Amino acid sequence: MSEPNQQISVAGKTARPKRLRVVIVAPSLRYVGGQSVQADLLLRYWANDPDIDISLLEVDPQFPGILRWAEGIPGLRTLLREPIYFAHLSHGLKGADIAHIFSASYWSFLLAPAPAALVAKLRSCKSLINYHSGEARDHLQRFRSAKFVLSRVDKIVVPSGYLVDVFREFDLSSSAVPNIVDLAQFRYRERNPLRPHLVCTRGFSAYYSVDVVVRAFAEVKKQYPEAQLDLVGNGPLEGDIRKLVRDLNLTGVNFVGVTPHQEIGKCYDHADIFINASWLDNMPLSVIEAFASGTPVVTTSPECMPYLVEHERTGLLSPVADDKALAANVIRLLRDPALASKLARNAYQESQKYTWEAVRGQWLECYRSLSDM
Repeated sequence: MSEPNQQISVAGKTARPKRLRVVIVAPSLRYVGGQSVQADLLLRYWANDPDIDISLLEVDPQFPGILRWAEGIPGLRTLLREPIYFAHLSHGLKGADIAHIFSASYWSFLLAPAPAALVAKLRSCKSLINYHSGEARDHLQRFRSAKFVLSRVDKIVVPSGYLVDVFREFDLSSSAVPNIVDLAQFRYRERNPLRPHLVCTRGFSAYYSVDVVVRAFAEVKKQYPEAQLDLVGNGPLEGDIRKLVRDLNLTGVNFVGVTPHQEIGKCYDHADIFINASWLDNMPLSVIEAFASGTPVVTTSPECMPYLVEHERTGLLSPVADDKALAANVIRLLRDPALASKLARNAYQESQKYTWEAVRGQWLECYRSLSDM
C-alpha cells in the first residue's frame, strides 16, 4: 500500500528521506469509538512502511493489577489514571519526531490532548493535534484554554472542511485530511429491488437523535407495513428509545446492539437504506461506510453534513429534527428506485476519497512538513 519513496540527490548520491518516528496518542480499542478506530487504522496501515515508524501511546492506559478495582469508578478512575498517563507520555515521546495527538472537546481535551502537547514540547517533539469533534465551535467559545493550547501546537489537522471553517472563525489555521475507511470490510451491491429495510448505526446519544429516526420509521410504516429498522449500537438513551418504540406500538424495530468494528459491514449489507438524524456532527464514518456499501443515504443536515453529502447526488438531506421530512425522503427512494441507484453509485465513487491509497500521501505530507519546520 505504500507509495514509492521520494528520493533526494545529495552530492551525486541518492538518499531516502529520514524515516520519521511518529507516536499516535489516542484512545485504545478497548472503548470503540471514532477516534480509536481511526488510530487503529493508521497503526495498521503505517506498519512496516519505509517512511514512517509508528507506535501507539494510549490515553487510557490500563491500570496495574493493584488498581484494577478502580476501573469501574469514573471520577476516581480519571484521577488515578492521569499521573500514569503523564508517565507514559514522558517515556513514550522520548526520541519521537512527531506526536500525532487525537483530540475531542471539553474536559477530555484538557485531560488527554493538552498534556500530550505540553510533554511533546518538553521533549522537543513536534505536536500535531488531530481534532475530531463536531462540538468545536462551542468548545472554543466556552473553554478559553482550548484556543490557548491549540494556538501553540505545531499543526492542527481536522477531518473535514467544515472544521477548517470553524477553526478559522477563531483565527486558528488548520488543514483537512479525511478519515479513513477500510473498504475491505464493506461489500458494495446494487439494491434491486430496493426494500424498506433501514439501518442506523449511530449510538443512542442526544447528538444522534435516534428518536427522530424511530418517528420517521413510524411514518414509513404507514406506507410500507413490512418495513424493518435495524438500530446498531448502544448508549445512555437506549432505554428511552425502547420506550418510544413501545409507545408508538411499532413492529419491525431490531435492536442489534454493539457490533465489533470488524463486523459492521454486515449490518449495512443486510439493509437497503441508511438513515441518520443527527443534529450535531463532524464527518460521521457511518455515512462513508454507507457510501461504500451501496446503501443510499437519507440524513438530516446539521451544519457539517453538506460538506460530506451532496443533496440529490450522493444522498438526500432534510432539516434537522424533522422526522416527517426524513421519512418523506425514505419514501421518495422507495418509490423511485432509479434515483436510489444513482445516489448509491455516486456515493460509492465518493467513498474512494477515504481509502488509504487516497489518504496516505496527505498524512505523509503533513508529517514531512512538520519535520522540516
